[in-house]
Amino acid sequence: MDIAALMNSRTFEFLLLLAIGGIGMLVQWRLQHVFKKYSRVQFPGGLTGREVAERMLRANGITDVRVISTPGQLTDHFDPRNKTVNLSEAVYNTNSVAAAAVAAHECGHAVQHAVGYAPLKMRSALVPLIQISSQWSFLVVIAGIALINVAPAIYWIGIAMIAAAALFALVTLPVEYNASRRAMAWLTESGTLHGEQVFQAQTALNWAARTYLVAALSAIATLIYYLGYRRN
Repeated sequence: MDIAALMNSRTFEFLLLLAIGGIGMLVQWRLQHVFKKYSRVQFPGGLTGREVAERMLRANGITDVRVISTPGQLTDHFDPRNKTVNLSEAVYNTNSVAAAAVAAHECGHAVQHAVGYAPLKMRSALVPLIQISSQWSFLVVIAGIALINVAPAIYWIGIAMIAAAALFALVTLPVEYNASRRAMAWLTESGTLHGEQVFQAQTALNWAARTYLVAALSAIATLIYYLGYRRN
């Protein structure tokens, strides 16, 4: 590869990373805007996020999962280790369309856990590896680049750690989209949301899902970028 082609390749890979990062910021901004908007839209049922979650769990025959409040904004998650649906304070205590959508989505993960949904099991198995990779992967790659002619194995260990993060991001996609589908199915079939509220809840969950899509694209682009060092 000549120098001009090399520079063009590296420039393209770098610009790809920048573009995805910019898109990620826009998606995150839009997500916060949508949730803020629909957090002000109350629905006639008057159920809080906690009550929506508890009803969905009962409707799916799940009795060993607790619904608890967790501090922060958009910090909602399901923890399979202690079987808790953790709802941020704004979701836990309010009866908005956004709160209902988020609560039902996290319960969708609880349902996945209860039925043994394969992608969720795979993602859970990857968590210990990802906790290590997220802390050390870039340091290991940088050290590997500096020592590429002396100890190339260090570089490939770093690449493997980044690849694991990319795999985790890809596995996360079906987990999140499936949880949203389960949430919307229950919200409509149970009559919890009606008419325009269904569209609003779906819009909120769609934007949340897009953040995971951007994260997966970013992880893949990062892997391509650092593989380029060895290729070049």
